[in-house]
Amino acid sequence: MGMEDDTRKFLILIVNTIAIVLLWMIIQVLAGIYFELGFFQTSPGWKNILYYIFFAGTLFLMIRYLKKKWKL
Repeated sequence: MGMEDDTRKFLILIVNTIAIVLLWMIIQVLAGIYFELGFFQTSPGWKNILYYIFFAGTLFLMIRYLKKKWKL
């Protein structure tokens, strides 16, 4: 049973990682493309700058969280 439990935990870890990354990507696409925060005409406005700060900050936090989670 020990091997089956380890395999199950590993597969759950993979599925959770995929779900977290996909959710993050959906939120970024929604904000960046649908609400047009990722684009600017001539110069970036305060909403664009705030979006990119949020983008970079959440990317950093997600990577840090996943690195901790994958340390077995």
